[in-house]
Amino acid sequence: MVMRSEVPNFFVYGEPSRSLEVGFLHVETVMERKTAHFGHVSPHKHPLMGQITYWFQGGGTYRIEDETWNFSAPAVSFVPSSVVHGFDVAEQSDAIVVSVSDDMLKTIAPQVALDLDVPTFLTGVPADPVWAKLGTLLDMIAEDYREQGAEGERVLCGLICVVLSLMGRIGGRVALPSTSATVSLGLALRRLIDLHYRKDWPVGAYVDLLATTPHLLDKAAREVFGLSVKELTLERRLLEAKRLLMFTVRSVEDIGREIGFEDPAYFSRFFRKRTGQAPATWRRR
Repeated sequence: MVMRSEVPNFFVYGEPSRSLEVGFLHVETVMERKTAHFGHVSPHKHPLMGQITYWFQGGGTYRIEDETWNFSAPAVSFVPSSVVHGFDVAEQSDAIVVSVSDDMLKTIAPQVALDLDVPTFLTGVPADPVWAKLGTLLDMIAEDYREQGAEGERVLCGLICVVLSLMGRIGGRVALPSTSATVSLGLALRRLIDLHYRKDWPVGAYVDLLATTPHLLDKAAREVFGLSVKELTLERRLLEAKRLLMFTVRSVEDIGREIGFEDPAYFSRFFRKRTGQAPATWRRR
């Protein structure tokens, strides 16, 4: 059995994990990457993005954490970031894979009728009108991405919201809590950081709120996200700074204060250290 610490992190399957741009989206079919896996995708995880995978033909075996399904198309899954998944499928099988950065998922979560913190796997029958609608939406996403790329973000984001909400309404869905205590603790930590990152809390504050130990919390952060608790907090502050720089006209000083830096010079040093550019330069790129 593959040990948790040995599960690889990928950007898309077969490519090393890397930082993502704010609002990152990527759409491709499973068989576009066939030469990287030949139908066998080993257990892996994506630390920075969730994925919708819609199987429109064929079938095989799909795994999420410790759960396994034998399936035939149509089938669809949503796997949050840092959740282990993989599959074995026949040569004629194919699926549309929609990868969405965590920051975009956080933005759309209030509009979506699906819990985006837990993995979901659904199967249906081709004649079901709901599944026909789901297939049409995923085809539209794939076509729009081929034509517009990430530049069609607004349309793609709207379609993705509808897909996720439709998944949430499909009867008999199977929503899976994570079977790993480490993953559960890591996801709980990320939710707390989302709420409190502006306060620059010490690690001990998160330890107390989660009723755990510093060792277990650091282990969860490193295994699930590849970062220490402190680094995870700083990365969340950096993400918010990028979002505000990209999507608002607020001053650099105001943005620094918004994410917890009262000293503009300190904020600028923090941003430059992590991006290689001053905030104002990064905004103009």
